[in-house]
Amino acid sequence: MENAYEFLKESKVFFLATVSQGKPRVRPFGFCMKRNGRLYFCTSKRKDVYLNLIENPEIEICALSEGSKRWLRIRGIAEFDESEEAKAQVFEEAPHLLNIYPRGKDEEIFVTFFLNEAKAKLFSMTGQVKEIPLL
Repeated sequence: MENAYEFLKESKVFFLATVSQGKPRVRPFGFCMKRNGRLYFCTSKRKDVYLNLIENPEIEICALSEGSKRWLRIRGIAEFDESEEAKAQVFEEAPHLLNIYPRGKDEEIFVTFFLNEAKAKLFSMTGQVKEIPLL
């Protein structure tokens, strides 16, 4: 069965939209993981996306399939998980992120977040829309 996690993994790059001072902000993301039955992402506390999520945790993610015939939208509410276990899982699954977020003294800038109240919908060029599971 197709789910949002598999679609994001296949897309490799997806776009996460937030709101900042009433204005939309969109940026590319490339990492997601499954943890505790939820869809997880990560960022730096020094990035605007983190500040946007603090200001307004409602987000939307959009990903396009290879061939551009289908796209996915996920809406949800971001909640932070500062646990060492979540951070460790990120680096186990994507060791290249250690180049961006080194462990040690800068570790406190790295944060993971998951989606609550999330819904995923798959769209196609034919106009079909269907809700799909996150995981």
